[in-house]
Amino acid sequence: MNSSVKDGDAIFKGSCCFSYRTPQEEATAWSESVDKVLESKAGRVAFIEFLKSEFSEENILFWLACEEYKKMKSTTKMIERSKEIFLEYVKVGAPKEINIDCGTRENITRHISTPTLNSFDHAQKIIYSLLAKDCYPRFLKSDIYMAYCQQNER
Repeated sequence: MNSSVKDGDAIFKGSCCFSYRTPQEEATAWSESVDKVLESKAGRVAFIEFLKSEFSEENILFWLACEEYKKMKSTTKMIERSKEIFLEYVKVGAPKEINIDCGTRENITRHISTPTLNSFDHAQKIIYSLLAKDCYPRFLKSDIYMAYCQQNER
C-alpha cells in the first residue's frame, strides 16, 4: 500500500498510522475546543498543570475519573470505584470536593449504594460545562498554554 496523507494529520502505511503533527501544531489545535484539549494526552497534562496553578485541578481529575469509570466492565470494581469517586470528589468535605449543586450531590449520595455506569453523568456534565465555559478560556490565555504553542519556535 502506498503512503497517503489523510486529513492533514497522519501518514498511513499498511495498517499503522504515524502522526507527523508537531507538538506545537497539536497545542495550537487545542484552541479549537476544550474537547481537543481533553482528547490529547499532552493537552490533558497541560490543562491539569494550568488548573493546579489555579487550585482547581479537582474538576478535570473528577471528569477523567468519570470517563474511566464509565468504561468499567466488572460490577465489583465499578462498585468499589464509585465509592472512591464519591469519597474523593462528591461527598461534602471530600479532599477534592467538586463544585456541584446540592440536588446533584444528594442524588449521587442517595444512590451510591447501588451505582450504575451513569451514576456520575449529571455531575460530570456540570463539571464539563465549568471546564469549557470558565477554565478553558483562561487556559488559552495562560503562560502554560503559550509555552506549549511556542515550544518548537526556540
